[in-house]
Parts: sequence; C-alpha cells; structure tokens
Amino acid sequence: MHEASIIAELLRIASDECIKNGFSKIDSIKVVVGRATGVMTDALLFAFNILKEDTPAKEASLIIEEVPVRGVCKDCGNEFESNENYLIFECPRCGSFSVILLSGKELNITEMEVSK
Repeated sequence: MHEASIIAELLRIASDECIKNGFSKIDSIKVVVGRATGVMTDALLFAFNILKEDTPAKEASLIIEEVPVRGVCKDCGNEFESNENYLIFECPRCGSFSVILLSGKELNITEMEVSK
C-alpha cells in the first residue's frame, strides 16, 4: 500500500511547516488527488488515521478533493473528461491515442489549518 508512504511524507511536510511557522497543532489538512495517480482515497484516509497519532496532526482531519482526468486530443482538438484511472486514453470523438493530459496527476497539499 503506497498510500501509507504518501501519508507519512504528507505528515512530515505538514508537521515541519507547522512547527517552522510557530504553531503546535494541525487541525486539518486538505489535499488534491488526481484520479490518474492511482491513489486510493479510502486507503489514504485509513493510513492518515493510523500514522497521525504521534504528530502535531493527531486530532486533525484529512480533507481529500479528487480531481478528474481531463485531456485534449492533439488530432481533433476535442477536450474531454474520463473516469479511467490509468494513463492510456482514447479520444471519445475520433479514437486517437494522441492525447495531452490536462488534469488528473495532481497530488498536493493545498491547505492546512493550524493552531497554537
């Protein structure tokens, strides 16, 4: 489960930033997760709830915003959204595999609420 290593790194980054800026407690962390990353959000939440115990985020909540996979076809210009979780996309209009990924690979901390 690579979600545990993702959460361990997320907690390290968030804890370092919290302490560096003079705070002692993380109340919430918001992350953006693109569907093309292959990250399972349920597994992220599970890992977060286990690994947060000995950190400034021990009482924090994890807010996950999923970003759909969006692409544009280089052959016909069609912009589309896909529910697929893998990185081989076919244009639904012309069938071309020449697609530029516009979104879906994000994996970022976007917000953090902290307190003293």
